[in-house]
Parts: sequence; C-alpha cells; structure tokens
Amino acid sequence: MQSRRKALKTLATLPVLMYSSKLYGQSAECFNLKTSLNAFSFNNPLTKGEINLFQVIDYCVKQKFDAIDITGYYFPEYPKVPSDDYIFAIKKKAQDNGLEISGTGVRNDFTNPDKTIRNEHIQLVKNWIQVAQKLGAPVIRIFAGNDIPDGYTWEETAEWMVEDFKECVNFGKKHGVVVAVQNHNDFIRTPEHVHYLFKKVDNPWFGLIMDTGGYRSGKTYEDIASTIKYAVNWQIKEKIFVNGQEMDTDIPKLLDVIKKSCYKGYIPIETLGDGDVGQKVTALMEKIRKSL
Repeated sequence: MQSRRKALKTLATLPVLMYSSKLYGQSAECFNLKTSLNAFSFNNPLTKGEINLFQVIDYCVKQKFDAIDITGYYFPEYPKVPSDDYIFAIKKKAQDNGLEISGTGVRNDFTNPDKTIRNEHIQLVKNWIQVAQKLGAPVIRIFAGNDIPDGYTWEETAEWMVEDFKECVNFGKKHGVVVAVQNHNDFIRTPEHVHYLFKKVDNPWFGLIMDTGGYRSGKTYEDIASTIKYAVNWQIKEKIFVNGQEMDTDIPKLLDVIKKSCYKGYIPIETLGDGDVGQKVTALMEKIRKSL
C-alpha cells in the first residue's frame, strides 16, 4: 500500500514537471490547443463532386489533424437536413479513425429587413443545430449576413439581428450546441461591432468564430486580441489584410496571442484561393506545428 501511494504521488507530479510555467512561460491550464481542418479548404473539389466528406476525413487522419470542421454545405442536398443514416455514418467514420468533429456551419443572412425571410434563415439554423447535436459537434457557425441594407443604419439592422441571434442561441442551448457568429468582414467588420453584438446577446451559449482574415484595419493581431475572449472556434487562414494589402499571416505572432489569452480548444485552419489544396494545407500546418 505504501509503495502504491508513493507511485501515485510520483505520477501526480509529472504534469507539473512536463508543463512547468518555467518551461513554457505560462500555466499548463493555458496550453490546450487542438488542430482541425475546415472542410471549406476543399470547397472546389467538394462542390464539383470530385471528392466527398468521407475522403476529407481520410485526408485529415493521414495528416494527423485532431479534428475536422464539417461545413454543412457539403452534405448531400444542403440546405435540406441529411438523413440520420448519413449523419451517423460520417460520425462513425470520424470516431473509428480517432478524429473529433470540431464544428459545422451554415449559410444564413440576418441583415434582410423582411422578417419572413429571416424566419426562414432562423429555421435553417435550428435545423442544423440538431444536425450538430447528432454529429457531436460542440459548435455551429452562422453568419451575421451581408452588408447594411439600403435605408437602414448599422445599429438599426443590429437590433433585429440581435433578436434573431437570441432565438437561435436559446435553441442551441436546449440541444447542447454553442451558436457562434463569424467576423466575416461583411456586416461584422470591426472589434467594436463584435463587442456591441455580444453585449446585446449576453448569453454564454453565444460565441465567436474568430476569422483571422476578417479584421482589415491594419492592426489585425490587436483586433483579434481584443475580441478573443468571445472565441469558441477559429478559421486560421494563410493570409491577412493590412490596410487593404494581403500578406502572409504571422503564425508565431498569432499563436502567441492565442496562448496568452488562455484560449482552450480547436484551432481549425482554412485555406483559400488557387493552388493545390493538399500543398496549401500542409504548408500552413507545418507553420502551426512548428510554432506549437
């Protein structure tokens, strides 16, 4: 019994030795990041039917991702909800290969002044919240929508949008799914926009998908740091925009911001534009793994 207690005591000290703040400059509790691939990286081949989600899962396993973000667009007959058989086949494929599902997402627009149309989009979100629940995805990504509609101010549009968000978030809570809006450089362009919406919705089941390409003021990393407290998931991209100029993302600098915030969870990447998808994903992941 005494030797067993001694062994347990030794084991209890191992995490402290391995993740000492002296080694990493931060506590162990602040270092818990998992890699994920957003399926939108394969948008062209998926849209053209050249590959399917099962093959993207195989790719993620081969590339040693921790998880996959399975965007809803690539399920058969989207926006129609897929059959349970298909949902559970995807889920089992991932589980059998040790791959987690970090999230899913839909296309919606809450900037439309027509409440009837917005109700259709609210229902779309609710339908896919239930899909996310069945997949075991903790988060569903939604959009704010397009730019400010003619004849309205940003604040006027935000007022009805907040009510739409609240309805979706309350539904998500009932199904154990966080509803997260993306700062997509559309209606949401600045940290001030994000702070405004989160203050108004004021619900822990409402989160932010941090799009690293979404802030374009010229102080991207500062903007990310100022809103990272809302982040529940990410879209890390190869490029950022600084005063209208596209440039490579400074991955070490970005990951330093993430680590300092004590964000825990998935950091999905999303590659865009022309070129070989596999090569682009590999190049971005090499930078991230090196920095991690």
